[in-house]
Amino acid sequence: MDDETWLAERFEENRARLRAVAYRMLGSFADAEDALQDAWLRIGRSDVRAEEVRNPAGWLTTIVGRVCLNALRTRRTRAEEPWEPWETWDGHLPDPVVAGEGPLAPEDAALLSDEVGLALQIVLDTLTPDERLAFVLHDMFEVPFPEIATVLEREDAATRQLASRARRRVSSAQVPQRDRDVARQREVVNAFFAAAREGDLDALVSVLHPDVVARADFGALKLPRPALVRGARTVAENARIGFVPEADLRPVLVNGLAAALVVRGGRPTTLMAFTVTDGVITALDIYGDPDRVRALAAPVLS
Repeated sequence: MDDETWLAERFEENRARLRAVAYRMLGSFADAEDALQDAWLRIGRSDVRAEEVRNPAGWLTTIVGRVCLNALRTRRTRAEEPWEPWETWDGHLPDPVVAGEGPLAPEDAALLSDEVGLALQIVLDTLTPDERLAFVLHDMFEVPFPEIATVLEREDAATRQLASRARRRVSSAQVPQRDRDVARQREVVNAFFAAAREGDLDALVSVLHPDVVARADFGALKLPRPALVRGARTVAENARIGFVPEADLRPVLVNGLAAALVVRGGRPTTLMAFTVTDGVITALDIYGDPDRVRALAAPVLS
């Protein structure tokens, strides 16, 4: 077997892991696929020989990590200023895995094997590119610090400090731990929609955590309401005002969480993902750009 064939086989064997790394780094399926393609092109242009690669999975992971790092560095500059959870959110929600209420497809299961929810993905977006690489590769994919340091072109100690700083930011964000029972999640979500349909503010408040956070990403569309609101009563008021009685609510899963696809006139318009913790909603993420929603929901619409 020649080197090119051997490398191609190793790449395909590790594709699910590499895609998961790119998704965690970039928060976009399209960008993740572009990163994999770029990584493969780089490998093809290299003169590496098969016998030089002692750990194919680790070697490929660092290549994809380097591609993603470069992609993040070309995005808008993130100033390293005093940071508060959610305050640096730029209004963009990461791509979620949308599925029906059944077993996940193998490729989706690989993406969600670490059970990272949307809330943590949003926190990852607030990290600097170097912090994100150190945290994602080490804490999520168990890449040794010396290998990460090589990608970052930093000393090992500095790389550890980056991961530690990222860890503190993630911890200070107090990402809510979700209930694992999807059926229980669905009960809470159904109660939320029933209360919204009735316009019952007190009932809405009762299923919301006092410090609930609601984030809405409407893409290029003009925002009909603030992109981020906090507090049970404020979120409840928005839900009561914004509920559309004639809409069809289809139950789906978003990153393994109970969610709803809002369909109007036979066309999906909105995707709503709920984080339920101890029987109440602690986070609500709303995708309101119809074009993006249709693309994200394609797996459950086909």
